[in-house]
Amino acid sequence: MTSGPAQQRGFRDPAVLLPFILITLTWSSTWIVIKDQLGADPATAVPPPWSVAYRFVIAAAAMFAVAFAVRAKLNLGPRGQLFAAAIGIPQFCFNFNLVYAAELYVTSGLVAVVFALLMVPNALFARLFFGQRTSARFLAGSAVALAGVALLFAQEMRAAPVSAAATLAGIGLTLLAVLSASVGNVLQLAGEVRSRSIVAMLAWGMLYAAIANTAFAAIGWGAPVVEARPLYWLGLAYLGVIATVIPFFFYIRIVRAVGPAKAAYSSVLIPILAMSISTVAEGYRWSTLAIAGGILAIVGLIVALSTGRIPAPAPPD
Repeated sequence: MTSGPAQQRGFRDPAVLLPFILITLTWSSTWIVIKDQLGADPATAVPPPWSVAYRFVIAAAAMFAVAFAVRAKLNLGPRGQLFAAAIGIPQFCFNFNLVYAAELYVTSGLVAVVFALLMVPNALFARLFFGQRTSARFLAGSAVALAGVALLFAQEMRAAPVSAAATLAGIGLTLLAVLSASVGNVLQLAGEVRSRSIVAMLAWGMLYAAIANTAFAAIGWGAPVVEARPLYWLGLAYLGVIATVIPFFFYIRIVRAVGPAKAAYSSVLIPILAMSISTVAEGYRWSTLAIAGGILAIVGLIVALSTGRIPAPAPPD
């Protein structure tokens, strides 16, 4: 696979930096909302696969509405449809079901911290399948950031109120989610994907994911479960539109502009911001480990993302 012609883009470009900040802030709030979706009592709450299915039915409908509004070319052809499914099902079906399942075992904070490892498979897969290299400064900054993530991980493990077996299950599910998300990220470098509209690819990818999610929920959990709680449906609307349709459009543009490794740095910042939100919403108290981890992660990010510009294609809208 090849990455084709490219233009120079980097984080100094406001068209990259501002959306990066937007999606990072948005996704930092989703962990608490997902936790609420799971309900205080799992026995009476909507099963997580049905919550994921509802989320992507909403997201797919909203993305197709955007596609029609901007007159995106929705006829992708057979190969385009194949790539849309190959991106959508791992990214929006496997990934999200695994994240929701992980939060049944461990805290949302621990899931967010483990997900910060996304930049690792993104960098490896981009190098292995597309020959996209990373600079020595990026690697050094990433090493510092990962040291910070390790401290955050140690803090969340120390604070985890569950058994060792539940913790291992939650971490394992999150790591599988990271790999699934990475597949969807890295496939954005394929020429068959880059040459097509982001909106159209996302619309079809989310539709395929909605179908797969619904089938998975129906086979494994039976008929749809509906919750009467208004906050559940408000949260679902937020997750489906504000936290899925809008940020994924910008995130894919960033992936195509600077590469999947650098784009995944949003996942490094998210647990820090999520903890900050939790400080206000849930009374989270910062420990010395958490403070040190947050500082290291931010320093690593500054070093890694100040590496000049990477040749990357201009993403079509």
